[in-house]
Amino acid sequence: MKITSPNETYTVVLAGNPNCGKTTLFNALTGSHQHIGNYPGVTVEKKEGQLRLHNANIRIIDLPGMYDLQAHSPEEEVARNVIETESPDLIISVVDSSSLERNLFLTSQLMEKGIPVLVVLNMTDTAEKKGYRIDQMLLSEAMHVEVVKTIGHKNQGITQLKEKVLQMCQALPYTKKKEATSSYAVMRNISTQTRYATIQKWLQKAVITVNINNSRFTEKMDEVLTHPLWGVLIFLGLMYLVFTLVFVLGAPFMEWIELFFSWLSSLIIQYWPASFYPIFRSLLVEGIIGGVGGVIVFLPNILLLFLAIAFLEGTGYMSRVAFLMDGFMSKLNLHGKSIVPMLLGFGCSVPAIMATRTLESKQERMTTMMILPLMSCGARLTIYALLIPAFFPSHLHGPMLWLMYIIGVLVAMVAAKLLRKTIFKGDSVPFLIELPEYRMPTIKNLLLEMWNQSKEYLKKAGSIILILSVLLWGLASFPKIQMYSQDYQNEIQTVQSSALPDVQKEEKLQEIAQEMQEEELSFTYAGRIGRFLEPALKPIGFDWKVGTALIGALAAKEMFVAQLGIVNAVRETEDNQVPLRDKLRDQYTPLVAFCIMLFCLISAPCVATCAVTRRESNSWKWALIQFFGLTVVAYILTFVVYQVGSLL
Repeated sequence: MKITSPNETYTVVLAGNPNCGKTTLFNALTGSHQHIGNYPGVTVEKKEGQLRLHNANIRIIDLPGMYDLQAHSPEEEVARNVIETESPDLIISVVDSSSLERNLFLTSQLMEKGIPVLVVLNMTDTAEKKGYRIDQMLLSEAMHVEVVKTIGHKNQGITQLKEKVLQMCQALPYTKKKEATSSYAVMRNISTQTRYATIQKWLQKAVITVNINNSRFTEKMDEVLTHPLWGVLIFLGLMYLVFTLVFVLGAPFMEWIELFFSWLSSLIIQYWPASFYPIFRSLLVEGIIGGVGGVIVFLPNILLLFLAIAFLEGTGYMSRVAFLMDGFMSKLNLHGKSIVPMLLGFGCSVPAIMATRTLESKQERMTTMMILPLMSCGARLTIYALLIPAFFPSHLHGPMLWLMYIIGVLVAMVAAKLLRKTIFKGDSVPFLIELPEYRMPTIKNLLLEMWNQSKEYLKKAGSIILILSVLLWGLASFPKIQMYSQDYQNEIQTVQSSALPDVQKEEKLQEIAQEMQEEELSFTYAGRIGRFLEPALKPIGFDWKVGTALIGALAAKEMFVAQLGIVNAVRETEDNQVPLRDKLRDQYTPLVAFCIMLFCLISAPCVATCAVTRRESNSWKWALIQFFGLTVVAYILTFVVYQVGSLL
């Protein structure tokens, strides 16, 4: 073997149809040495990795899955542009050995580029089960290219693949001269019919079909999983299991993270005197630690979500889901795959928006992304849990909660239809989907996919959430009040020197402290904004206290309850939930309570959702349109409901 110098670097691209096992091979070649980003100007995910062999540095680019180089989707356009602009030294064409005719169509197009091509016959075990015997040497001779066999999910053939990649990269000057006169030039500018005829000739020379009486496992599974009734029931059951995995099994880990940050905050408060730079202590505890904790607390959900998605995709089941739900989703001008992010949105909008990456069409991906905050997430459940028991009789608790979820779905359906007819109009992508063979994904691939996606969440969304959380802290902390409306210190001293029992004395002191806190908050920018917004909020039944709570809810919807407790002079503890409900019941009507829930359901999403929308859309424009657009819709609908309800 030729000995390479440490400075030799090669660029290799991995190309192939969806579900051909390309990502499995990419993970096997690069391991953890990967970087995930977006291609400039588009939301298509960009995957790069490094492979070092015998002092040679090989940069590997994992192209998006595609069926041909005639750009019918953003992914195919990106793949074609990468091949043309990156000038790779080698193209690895990964093909599904059980579907050679279709997979080799792309390979034949890649051969026209004048770049050395290495054909990887992946999943040869599946091909053998279906009765195909492929002669690797004969296929190589027929196509005039190098051919390697692999079984990616079993890590078989990876060493031979690495050696062949290095060998072909080292032989580049000779290879390029050879390819200029080979079948690469002959294949250019031929019709689709002629191309398939050529592929048939290759296969006739190298492939033998034998009769095997196998169990037809895939066909039998599809009879159940794609059944109009049983398939839907199984899908709903699996989604329930995914929700359980993500939000129930993740709950203990979230609690541990919350306890850690609570312990850390308590530790700082204990050893940092309140009189020593109190502003910086508040910034560190409430702004920075609170902001970072607000991001990291979602990490168990993110990890478990992408583990579940990676498993379902790796087994081939997600393709069946898209096929099953496409009939209903097509009525909304959406793709069948949109149903999965929408269901995940009932748990949390952040991972749901990240799950829209599975949609091929930019228009359908953006439409789904824009309507996902209308799914009632778990954070909104805290608002429903506060207001429904406070204002509605017990026999209406279940129906009211169900109604809030249904309203979100109905508004999302209308919004999707309108968006597809206006901003994101255009023909839907034809629903042509491959139903791959069922297979068991490897643990290594599952863990790599899970970690890569979660790492990006922490890196990109986390930094934005931290900045905005600190900003909201500033709004709720400044300016500091200089003169109170009453002498609280004198009241405190009076209570302390009184002969009241200790329990009553403590209650009085807490009431005074809470009144001070309410006045301090009213004086801050957040309080002033609430007062400023009050005239605009009155037509929908809200006062300045609700307006101030809505400002706090921008960081996280759960903060609405905490902020509402502060402005109503109620401490932020579970023990005071009942008094808070009593105070709210004294101030508002059931109509106002319903309007608050309706507005919180439809209005601007939380900071985390905005951050992820910006990250996934690659633009602040769509994040801001989502933010203000949903708020306007929420205001209009709430206005109509409140005004009509007031007349009844």
